[in-house]
Amino acid sequence: MSVALEIVDVRKTFGTGVAVERASFAVEANRFVSIVGPSGCGKSTLLRIVAGLVAPTAGRIAVAGRRVDGPITNVGMVFQAPVLLPWRTTLANILFVAEVGGHKASMHRARALELMDLAGLRGFEDALPHQLSGGMQQRVAICRALLLNPPLILMDEPFGALDVMTRERMGFELQKIWWASRNTVLFVTHSISEAVLLSDSVVVMTPRPGRIHEVVEVDLPRPRDASVLTQPRFVELCARVRGGITRFERDVARDEADAHVL
Repeated sequence: MSVALEIVDVRKTFGTGVAVERASFAVEANRFVSIVGPSGCGKSTLLRIVAGLVAPTAGRIAVAGRRVDGPITNVGMVFQAPVLLPWRTTLANILFVAEVGGHKASMHRARALELMDLAGLRGFEDALPHQLSGGMQQRVAICRALLLNPPLILMDEPFGALDVMTRERMGFELQKIWWASRNTVLFVTHSISEAVLLSDSVVVMTPRPGRIHEVVEVDLPRPRDASVLTQPRFVELCARVRGGITRFERDVARDEADAHVL
């Protein structure tokens, strides 16, 4: 399987110190990979570096074999806020990415309607953003990111602002949409269960400065439905990811205590 994304020894410093330290991992094409870790560990910073929106202090990023040295165009982005244009309808918001890319919107209308079907948005073509729930707005944002079928989708806490029930439902919706297109996805989340539910592998980051502690492979069969949440293997994988984070935190606390004694 080809490599869609390479992150090699990436380091990022700001005025307040080191945010990401020597992060390295690769993502194979057509796989769904999540990044989890404590707040402030550099997950979102790393995602922005991959997108070319932030330059690394050291290391390199390659998407489809090409080094990233500035904002990349062949990528779909989904943020925590849907960022919809309030004066445009659902369909027009989805088609907006085609217009920005210099394409005729009419050429992508059929694809937009197909994505709306997958996302359960048909019937809301002419609705304005304020007429949609938060979950529906985020589904519009996901459809927009997928419209031009980019090889890589970057998602930064896309369900973070939703309530627990809506967030869980959106996870299953996203899986259904992704399963139909199989774009490569890099997904940032604070939720361990969400990461395990959606992913082929989960990248576990340490507290700041963010390092890659381990990559946990998720061997649950697809497609996944609500029954997977109670399966022993799902519970075991969630415990392994959570254990990796807490184990590292304990090790850091012990080392700091030892240094204080010395």
